[in-house]
Amino acid sequence: MKLYTTDFITGKEIETIQMVRGSVVFSKNVVRDVFAGLKTLVGGEIAGYTEMLNDARQIAIERMETQASCIGADAVVGVRFTTASVMAGSAEIIAYGTAVKFKK
Repeated sequence: MKLYTTDFITGKEIETIQMVRGSVVFSKNVVRDVFAGLKTLVGGEIAGYTEMLNDARQIAIERMETQASCIGADAVVGVRFTTASVMAGSAEIIAYGTAVKFKK
């Protein structure tokens, strides 16, 4: 599945199918929180959280791609991400875009 952040694909005529999305809710764990708390004292990147969010984005992308494949899409255009806090210590990552089919 090809993913594009643009609303068009250069050199291709496309037909819009529908919006597709994938989401995942991740929560922090106690061990990661302890190390994150210590890191805030000295500053710098909190690598554990960076890794967690990268993993969550990848899962959201895979779920969006699966939904697009199930409806016969060739690609997804206008791909975007959003993040929302669901409850204390957890966040939802959503990947969304428009599933399209290439015109022959």
